Amino acid sequence: MSLQWYPGHMTKARRELVALMPSQDVMIEVIDSRLPKASSNPLVAELRGTRPVIKVLTKSDLADPAVTRAWVAYLEGEPGVKAFAATTERPQVTRKRIAELCKDLAKHRGPDKPVRALIAGVPNVGKSTLLNILVNRAVAKVGDKPAVTKEQQVVHLADGMVVTDSPGLMWPKIEHEPRAFRLAFAGSIPDTAIDYLTIGMFGAEYLLERYPQLVIARYKLEGVPPDAEGLLAEIGRRRGGLRKGGAVDLHKAAELLVHEFRAGVIGQVSLEAPPVDTRPLDPVSSTHQ
Repeated sequence: MSLQWYPGHMTKARRELVALMPSQDVMIEVIDSRLPKASSNPLVAELRGTRPVIKVLTKSDLADPAVTRAWVAYLEGEPGVKAFAATTERPQVTRKRIAELCKDLAKHRGPDKPVRALIAGVPNVGKSTLLNILVNRAVAKVGDKPAVTKEQQVVHLADGMVVTDSPGLMWPKIEHEPRAFRLAFAGSIPDTAIDYLTIGMFGAEYLLERYPQLVIARYKLEGVPPDAEGLLAEIGRRRGGLRKGGAVDLHKAAELLVHEFRAGVIGQVSLEAPPVDTRPLDPVSSTHQ
């Protein structure tokens, strides 16, 4: 199944990013803690070039904490990258951390010039929520579906920093199918562009492989179902997904699984782990081993 979504307003958003980028000191790339690689737009990396970036892993309360810590460590090893996991439960920590990192990464601006930062990322990863946290009030509309923000918004923070929030941006063609499925399962691709059964089967298979005990606990199962279809069938039987005659409506069960994963009620789940780090140690680090 080919899963692509690149609405017309994103072409405009990309042009605006290209025009704005030379004036920015720091990029703040917002990525989903549950799928940091899949939710990192390659176009954003291309556009920022060598400009320093803060990678903010949002929705960390929904992700597997151990996997998130591994991702932060991995991303911090990339050149010009600072990373940290954010949660809406501690907004003051997020505000302080981003202010410190931006000032550190933009020392060339000097003490008398405001740091200029651009917030970017794929749809529905929490960019506008982050902007509201930074401003400490609701200045950006937020929602639980993609493409809520369609225009750039510039705000001036209390410490003088100038932050631009950009619309969520996908890339024209997602080559890697599992990446597209992860984005759809997490909600970065709208429901109108996906097939619930396909995405639900993908999610069910992954959950059975990596988090079977969470699935058993959430749906009160007696054991681990043999496969993804078996899990959806069990969910359908327990959650009102039976058609007349007793047949399970797998589509309805898949839709329920997708929404419960997005809401975090299944448990703390990460959809991908960082790759094995084969990067060589720098000379300073290697001398301290």
